[in-house]
Amino acid sequence: MTDRDQLPIPDYDHLAVGTLAHQIRSLDASGLQALLDYEKAHGNRLPVVQVLERRFGELQDGDEPSGGDPTTSGTQGRSSSQRGSAVTPGGPAPRSAQAAGDRHAFTNPAQKDR
Repeated sequence: MTDRDQLPIPDYDHLAVGTLAHQIRSLDASGLQALLDYEKAHGNRLPVVQVLERRFGELQDGDEPSGGDPTTSGTQGRSSSQRGSAVTPGGPAPRSAQAAGDRHAFTNPAQKDR
């Protein structure tokens, strides 16, 4: 059985399932198996087991590890401009302009007659 300190992802038991799903993409089959064995022996959380088993199946079907670092989250080490923004150029007008009925605030021609 694998000890918590020997797991390929630090603080594994404190990660949200969505974060875990991204971080395990860089693990090989042996790393995934260590996490799966640990999970089944400790928390045995169904959503976590399902995520691990699904990725393990993908590797068995020929997928390759992503090559990223499983010890960091997907946004760690990147600036906010590299992570993207909720506002994108050419996107819809702000809600305030829509609520005011500003016909010119809409960028989609189909919305002009609303």
